[in-house]
Amino acid sequence: MAAQPTAVHEKSDEELIADFQNGDEAAFTLLVGRYKVQLINFVYRYIGDTDEADDIVQEVFVRVYYKKNTYKPIAKFSTWIYTITSNLCKTELRRRGRHFFFSLSKGRGGSSEKQPDLPDYRYLSDHEAERSSDHQVIQNALNTLPSKFREIIILSDIQDMSYEEISEITGLNIGTVKSRLNRGRIKLQKLLKDLI
Repeated sequence: MAAQPTAVHEKSDEELIADFQNGDEAAFTLLVGRYKVQLINFVYRYIGDTDEADDIVQEVFVRVYYKKNTYKPIAKFSTWIYTITSNLCKTELRRRGRHFFFSLSKGRGGSSEKQPDLPDYRYLSDHEAERSSDHQVIQNALNTLPSKFREIIILSDIQDMSYEEISEITGLNIGTVKSRLNRGRIKLQKLLKDLI
């Protein structure tokens, strides 16, 4: 009996990118659906700006679309797309030319640019408001970390990637990944000591 073809929604990322490389536009749409939310989360936590996160992730998918044939199946698709995303984040941080820190009185980066949108807690339960507030405190603490630590912490602790995957995405050896993760966690713990 002949093997049944794999349903498109059950295909691996690597199978989908191969289908897309062979002209299947629907495969690209499925990849966007699989990765859009998690990439926006990654970029937001790395850059600290929701509008910029949307723009960067849109650029990621534009690059995936036009550079689809540069993907080679020697690496996981997730590693490839996160490498593109990470590089675009680094480019944006270099473009801004500053470390990110957060001040309610001065906005991001200490400049007089637009004040951040803070969540409206009036209609949230006490528990939901506390969780939202905690989330903002954690994001603010992440924003104050140097990007070399922030990237590793986000990939490991939020995106739940292995040392090997992080090493491939960042181009760092595994020892450096572990060291930066440990040092970054210590710095983040100090920043969050009031929350914890």
